[in-house]
Amino acid sequence: MIKKVVKALAYAVAALVVAAAGFALYIQLSDLPSYTPKAVSFPVDYTPERAERGKRLVTMLCAGCHNDPTTRALTGRLMADAPPKFGTIYSPNITQDREYGIGEWSDGELAYLIRTGITRDGRYTPPWMLKLPLLADEDLKDVIAFLRSDDPLVRPAHVPDRRPVPSFFTKFLTRVAFKPLPYPDAPVVAPPATDPIAYGRYLVVGRLDCYACHSKDFATVDALVPEDSQGFLGGGNSMRDRDDHPVFTANLTPDATGLGTWTEADFRRTLKLGLRPDGRPLRSPMTARPELTDAEMGAIWAYLRTVPPIVNAVPSPWPEAPIADAGRKVFHKYGCNSCHGNDGGGTYDIRRGIPNYATDEALIDYIKHPERTRPGIAMPTWDGTIEESEYAALARFVRTLAAAPAPQGD
Repeated sequence: MIKKVVKALAYAVAALVVAAAGFALYIQLSDLPSYTPKAVSFPVDYTPERAERGKRLVTMLCAGCHNDPTTRALTGRLMADAPPKFGTIYSPNITQDREYGIGEWSDGELAYLIRTGITRDGRYTPPWMLKLPLLADEDLKDVIAFLRSDDPLVRPAHVPDRRPVPSFFTKFLTRVAFKPLPYPDAPVVAPPATDPIAYGRYLVVGRLDCYACHSKDFATVDALVPEDSQGFLGGGNSMRDRDDHPVFTANLTPDATGLGTWTEADFRRTLKLGLRPDGRPLRSPMTARPELTDAEMGAIWAYLRTVPPIVNAVPSPWPEAPIADAGRKVFHKYGCNSCHGNDGGGTYDIRRGIPNYATDEALIDYIKHPERTRPGIAMPTWDGTIEESEYAALARFVRTLAAAPAPQGD
């Protein structure tokens, strides 16, 4: 009798092993799942004012992934700084090109994709695609209005997409954990800015999606109830910088291992300039957010002070090697490489624009006050932060970036 039981158990275990192996093989050989998209109506009333607001949001939310330095448009790129556990990731072309971009998409199809993660042909966009189910309708209309605008970032660019190569981990998650998000059945309305804590929460979880990076892991993020995400805003999520070094997201809770010892002035300075209170620059993929208004920064700070503290001493960023060149040292000291890359060809490629400044003095004037030349630019105002004695070496180094040959692709 015992032998029969043991034999039966052995057969059962063998069957489970075979089934698990078969399931694993199926996942490995298959693509990401597809779904039937739902037709929704989301008419957008285009106005220049709405498009201008949308440009600010797209700059903060989309450009970091979709802006290709070689095309200077949102034609997609290799996302080398994405977590490698998800595979080889390329962002798609979201310009108005009718074949490769979104030129043939309706406003409703764009809204459905941004909220649910499902494209017009039913493809499920994987975990690295930003999904914003809690974004207010008015903000979403602003985004779509900008995507329809005549801005150089989104004008039709006939650049084919490169298909991502999802890892086994990604394929597995999209079948057991990550599913399409439900399209809201009622209007999504942002809290009034006059309620700073409620409005700050909306900015963190609804508009800017800060919590997804700053919680424990992308795999355990709850997009519909963000506070249910593991380690909500406690940081420690493993990401990569532009040189493929590990960078762990910061703890934003009011614990001593997070922002507990920071002042509001520290917080605002970090967002505006990308410099921590100890003088260290932020490391990519996190960069300064000078596009935020003073009121928005204050609301975010007010909300973060209400978040339950989490004890999580996040590892320090990867230390940079000693730098001999004085100009390059300044470039790294202030975190310029986080946006521009070590060679000037990062998310915001500066190599082509440098020759526009005939003298070092003109280039320095631009670095000090870029907003005077390009209002609304994401680059911080550096006047009063970079030491006067450092500008000359910085300008000389930046000019060497323009002299170097630019790569032809990723």
